[in-house]
Amino acid sequence: MIKIYHNPRCSKSRQGVEYLEKSGAEFEVVRYLDNVPTKEELKNIISYLGITPAELVRKNEAVWKENYKGKELSDDEIISAMVENPKLIERPIIIKDNKAVIGRPADNIASLL
Repeated sequence: MIKIYHNPRCSKSRQGVEYLEKSGAEFEVVRYLDNVPTKEELKNIISYLGITPAELVRKNEAVWKENYKGKELSDDEIISAMVENPKLIERPIIIKDNKAVIGRPADNIASLL
């Protein structure tokens, strides 16, 4: 089953949902601002993406700039920051089996289908 971590207020995230709908694939929508992933879930997602925690952070968010920018943070501290402030998590994230992509642009999703 495909899972998409989605923020309905984000146009790129809505495009990701539309892409999956058009593909005909069955998928589950996780509204991650309402159902915040745990640290363990985020670690798994980062592993599936094959990136570092810092690469999953939306660095233009005010909360990042005000509280974290320019600081030496461990991977664990970055993951904790995303759990405490889920707006920092890049979106949308699409997961299938043990693979994941960030759906920016939505065409990135094709590699999982």
